[in-house]
Amino acid sequence: MKTLAGLALGAMAGVALVMPAVAQDGGLVVIITPSHDNPFFKAEAEGAQAKAEELGYSTQVYSHDDDANKQNELIDSAIAAGAKAIILDNAGADASVAAVQKAKDAGIPSFLIDREINSTGVAVAQIVSNNYQGATLGAEAFVAAMGEAGNYVELTGKESDTNAGIRSSGYHDVIDQYPDMVMVAQQSANWSQTEAFTKMESILQANPDIKGVIAGNDTMAMGALAALEAAGRNDVIVVGFDGSNDVRDAIIAGKVTATVLQPAYRQAQYAVELADKYLKEGSTGVDEKISMDCVLIDETNAEQLETFALTDA
Repeated sequence: MKTLAGLALGAMAGVALVMPAVAQDGGLVVIITPSHDNPFFKAEAEGAQAKAEELGYSTQVYSHDDDANKQNELIDSAIAAGAKAIILDNAGADASVAAVQKAKDAGIPSFLIDREINSTGVAVAQIVSNNYQGATLGAEAFVAAMGEAGNYVELTGKESDTNAGIRSSGYHDVIDQYPDMVMVAQQSANWSQTEAFTKMESILQANPDIKGVIAGNDTMAMGALAALEAAGRNDVIVVGFDGSNDVRDAIIAGKVTATVLQPAYRQAQYAVELADKYLKEGSTGVDEKISMDCVLIDETNAEQLETFALTDA
């Protein structure tokens, strides 16, 4: 797997476009992500759309809402519309293979971002963050903030998403080295802020002595933080993963200890650049699987974070 560490710094009724499609001459690029209610996925969609239109393509941007059947319908529609390429943050590592294969069989190459599928040779590219590396960064910051001891809670992501398991493994490969760190609860909140709030409320009632919460993404971290604040618990350490503006602001305000930046906007733009190269030259010139390293965000660099990217400010 090729690593691009430097880049880390830098139908369809009822499915809304991120912004109006722009008619251009290069053909249609269809961009499909999970719900744009999550700022990470919205940043992906906007990054891909901006780059595609910059390169002369028209675009259609949709959300599958983590529903594999809806994703299949959207890909069928992309095929019917004669799309030149599909940029996809998929709805499941196993459930998405057939849909991507269907696009390939129709002569439409797919370029995956953020999440891999459990097959190679089907998509032209699979560009993901180095979730394990990022998780170890977050876990190290969490352990340090916890003073290497104390009861803690882990909120994990959607079980069908391979990233959820990879991040949890990265967390535990670090945290489990410290015998005085005790996980008193581990629950999936399915990447949801609302679900994380509800789960955190229940966990707090059963475990009032918790010292820290480590979450598989920033959306869940913000849900946990809201539950902690509602309970008057401003003494609990919180660490997330993604690099959202909401968590950035919470870090600056002293409410969250750290998050891990995965460069959603740049990752999506890079997928479009590879699609453009492939359509023009017949090859991307790089391996199918591409990993982009993550960056720890804490009080030392939070002010440089903007829309899932580090600025030079």
